[in-house]
Amino acid sequence: MFNAIVIEKDEQGQRAAVQALDEAQLPAGNVTVAVAYSTLNYKDGLAITGQGPVVRSFPMVPGIDLVGTVQSSQHADFKPGDAVLLNGWGVGEGHWGGLAQQARLDGDWLIPLPKAFTPAEAMAIGTAGYTAMLCVMALERHGVTPDQGEVLVTGANGGVGSFAIALLAKLGYRVVASTGRASEHDYLKRLGASEVIDRASLSAPGKPLAKERWAGAVDSVGSHTLANVCASTRYHGAVAACGLAQGMDFPGSVAPFILRGVALLGIDSVKRPKADRVEAWDRLARDLDRALLPLISREIGLGEAVEVANQLMAGTVRGRVVVDVNR
Repeated sequence: MFNAIVIEKDEQGQRAAVQALDEAQLPAGNVTVAVAYSTLNYKDGLAITGQGPVVRSFPMVPGIDLVGTVQSSQHADFKPGDAVLLNGWGVGEGHWGGLAQQARLDGDWLIPLPKAFTPAEAMAIGTAGYTAMLCVMALERHGVTPDQGEVLVTGANGGVGSFAIALLAKLGYRVVASTGRASEHDYLKRLGASEVIDRASLSAPGKPLAKERWAGAVDSVGSHTLANVCASTRYHGAVAACGLAQGMDFPGSVAPFILRGVALLGIDSVKRPKADRVEAWDRLARDLDRALLPLISREIGLGEAVEVANQLMAGTVRGRVVVDVNR
């Protein structure tokens, strides 16, 4: 038997709670993992609270991230005792995920845990840090360099935003952070932001083109914010878009793309090829200041995850939440 958060839905509605499950209930897969840590991401918050149509079948164990040790394997790349890491692949949506003490998975979804990180550190980074690194890599490949000007990070208090600031600042960029929480200015400055602006300046409907400011941007917000970021990006700049905290819509104009050559770079972290995942985690090992992890993340037990998921959706959670599934 093992403990897991289980999301169920019936005529009375949707609910999530910790339950004891039998190993025989685990879904199909060729690698069974003893999970050490998982996390709470925005997508997990949507799934647990039912505020978004994330879960595709019920019952479901949420948790799009996990780290642990292989218990048994029929996959050529892994053997019992291997430390492994998973981000995405629809886990926690269509396949039981990491907010459990055990998981059975497709070995093609796993990568070895980088030697630079402890299991807890890997989950402090999680999909948020991995996605932020993908965004930074995309900006670099487009040619955005520190000498070209400011880089904007929206949704700065969230997990992706926090890591994007820390990574960009360490790489020498001048980072401007956008947030709606005045109380978090000191936190964002400690991560490396040179300036903090109010998200209200970006979140309302704007003009097709605005004054050029950003050499690049990392946006996890979407909707009017993304449209305004594109409108104020400099000639041949780039915006890496990876989230939808404000909305899925894009109420913008083609003007930034056809008049300024702005590039909108879509960042998918869910089905990213294994080589990209390994590269991103290698870069995290090299470019992330691990001393910032205690500032960006905090740890809770499995029994606290449902309550904290509600706080996450209420916008009161800063940075990352690591879940120790064994307490």
